[in-house]
Order: sequence, then structure tokens, then C-alpha cells
Amino acid sequence: MPAYNSVFNAAEPAPRLVGNFPLFPLRTKVRGPVYPLPFPELPLPANESPDPDSESYDILDEVLALFRANTFFRNFEIQGPADRLLVYGIWFVSDCLAKIRPVASLRDATKDVMNLALDLNFAIPGDPAWPLNQMYEPPRDRQDAEILRQYMSQVRQELAARLLARVYDESDVKPSKWWLSFTKRKFMGKGL
Repeated sequence: MPAYNSVFNAAEPAPRLVGNFPLFPLRTKVRGPVYPLPFPELPLPANESPDPDSESYDILDEVLALFRANTFFRNFEIQGPADRLLVYGIWFVSDCLAKIRPVASLRDATKDVMNLALDLNFAIPGDPAWPLNQMYEPPRDRQDAEILRQYMSQVRQELAARLLARVYDESDVKPSKWWLSFTKRKFMGKGL
């Protein structure tokens, strides 16, 4: 059975690419290089995503929806630019879950995960520390590299906030053991 690919591979209009990494619009309040998507008309709880047919549904909702299913796969065929962002998002969610201790309160987990998200010393495609340089093209120049770093930082912050809302949706005292059961799994046998 193949892994689940992104529905955003067929997105119209096509997103801007830096190297071959897409810059999709996000539903976020975090500042970054892409324009934000509108929030749903009816406010949703923080631990829920809008309907996939909604204009507010973004690639980060898909990352969180497909994380648990795709984590079991060691092979993943990249079929379009959205899959590259999906792979990066799954790796980042795995890193975030590894930071959450089973006995951590929401406050402690927020501190640890947001420190990881706000850290600006992370690898981008083309850096020697990037896990799959053979599948990702490096940015053309320094300006593109800076735009990509800003976008990836925006993705990391928004993804961390949405993940925490899901992991602690039932209680502020203990994280969901169902989510934490994925901490030891490595998507494609790699991590950030």
C-alpha cells in the first residue's frame, strides 16, 4: 500500500517555488513571506481543522491529518511540490512529539515545543545537514534562501501551535498517549 500524498499537488494556481520547495499560503497569524488564508466563518476549536473543501483548509491541516498514517511508511514517492512540504511537516511533527514528555503539562510542553519552533538554526534544502538533499533543490541565491528560511520558520511555529492544541485537547495536565505513541517512529527512517 502506498503512502498518502498531498491533495495540494494539483493546487491551482501553482505555488511559488524556492528551489523545488513550495510556498503555500497558510491560515495563520504568524508573520511570514506568504499571504495568510482567511479563517473559517464559524470559529473552530483549536484542535480541529476546517473541512478539506473549505478555502481555509491549508497544507498544515493536511500534515496533521496524514501524520499518523504516513509515519508507518519507510518509502514515500514524491509526486509534486506539496509532497516536499508534507515530508518536512511530518519530520517536524515527529521532532515536536519527541520534545513532549509523557508527564509534561501543557505549559511545559508549550515552552519546549515553541523553543524548537522558534530556533532559527535549522537546516534548509542545500545545507549539508538537510536529510534528503538528493530530492530537494537548493535555493538559487541568498535572497531565496532567506525567504525559504522565513517560510519554514512560519510553518514550524504554526504547526507547533496546532499540534499542541491536538495533543492537549482533552486535558491541560497530560498529553494524549495516543499522539505520544508515535514519538519513536521515524518517517522514511529519517528525521530533522
